[in-house]
Amino acid sequence: MKHTTILHKANEFVKNGDYESFLAYCTPNTKWVFVGERILNGKEEVRAYMKEFYCEPPVFSVEKAIEEGNFVMVTGEIRLKNKDGKYEHFDYCDIWRFEEGKIAELKAFVIGKKPSL
Repeated sequence: MKHTTILHKANEFVKNGDYESFLAYCTPNTKWVFVGERILNGKEEVRAYMKEFYCEPPVFSVEKAIEEGNFVMVTGEIRLKNKDGKYEHFDYCDIWRFEEGKIAELKAFVIGKKPSL
């Protein structure tokens, strides 16, 4: 199965709030780097992050997905509901690295959008 297909299949679980099924697609020592913000090491830290920041499942769209070897680069938009119940909007560029068909690493560039006037 192509890595892009695996990623899209795994992300369907995120869209539905089934984070444990998503985590099954990750290696035990998966590493997520949110550039300029934080680094998550291992499934437990990713699980804790999802529990804290995904109060409700994120709403995201994919603009482009490009696969090269063990890497998939994805761009798009994401909306996350904050603790006040309001959506925050972001543009993202994610670079995913795979090992043996599982997500081994994410390097995410996420930029907040200012509300339009």
